[in-house]
Amino acid sequence: MSSYVVVGYGPAGAETARLLAAKGHSVRVVTRSGRGAQPGVEQVALDAADAGRLTEVAKGAEAIFHCAAPPYHRWVKEWPPLVSSACAAAEASGAVLVLLGNLYGYGPVRGPMDESLPLAATGPKGRARAAGWEEACERHRQGRIRAVEVRASDFFGPGVTSGGHLAGRVVPRLLRGKPVSTLGDPDAPHSWSYVPDVARALVEVAGEERAWGRAWHVPTAPALSVREMVALLATASGTGPVAVRGLPPVMLDALALFSPLMRELKEIRYQFDRPFVVDSSAYEAGFEVRATPVAAQVEEVAAWWAGRLAGKG
Repeated sequence: MSSYVVVGYGPAGAETARLLAAKGHSVRVVTRSGRGAQPGVEQVALDAADAGRLTEVAKGAEAIFHCAAPPYHRWVKEWPPLVSSACAAAEASGAVLVLLGNLYGYGPVRGPMDESLPLAATGPKGRARAAGWEEACERHRQGRIRAVEVRASDFFGPGVTSGGHLAGRVVPRLLRGKPVSTLGDPDAPHSWSYVPDVARALVEVAGEERAWGRAWHVPTAPALSVREMVALLATASGTGPVAVRGLPPVMLDALALFSPLMRELKEIRYQFDRPFVVDSSAYEAGFEVRATPVAAQVEEVAAWWAGRLAGKG
């Protein structure tokens, strides 16, 4: 049995902790509140930006899985100290640092995204995410830590609620047969990262020395548009077809006047105005994890949401 630390308990952190525990490992989950972890997983309450305390928790751990994500509007301020703290804890403890990253660091691109693209983000959140990996990568090059980043696209899967573009703003409405709205072009191909696949990739690269020192894309199913995904979800849920409308930029601008989230989403609107496609062939050529077929993803998500909403009465 090995010991692992999972920082953050959003959908990916929770799934990673669950996977590690199911393999019989000792797992500590670090959150500010110390609440929410499943049975068999130790809960630790601390601010993960406190490098000293995080180092204490990571003592003896094989790997630190950094899955924390500050509130969207506080990314630029809070992401850098979180990564610096994780780097310091990895250096002091000797644990492998596995960062859960995203695709913001590339900025707007043309064509499918692979890991060879430069980190050329133009927005503040993208630059912050890119800088976090660059710090970890530089420490790795210096031999101070062992680090790897796994980059995911928009999350899709059980447990994804308010933070997902195909989650709380979409599924409850389509289950009632009501039209749904989405950012940008609802017919643009878009890659979706299935959360169980994200967790499996994180765990796999933690134990593969040949994976360290670079970034990898989560194994990802072929890109499908929002309209296509909504149709699949509606079919799996047993509802009839529902209308899908793209929010025009002028409406997004109006909503941004009142909603901090909508203001922040303006930075990454390009991800939905054009094809946003992940190439995960490099990962698939070197490792075992493969993307779950879309049909199985959709069935699981539809069932999870049906159960969640039924539980609310």
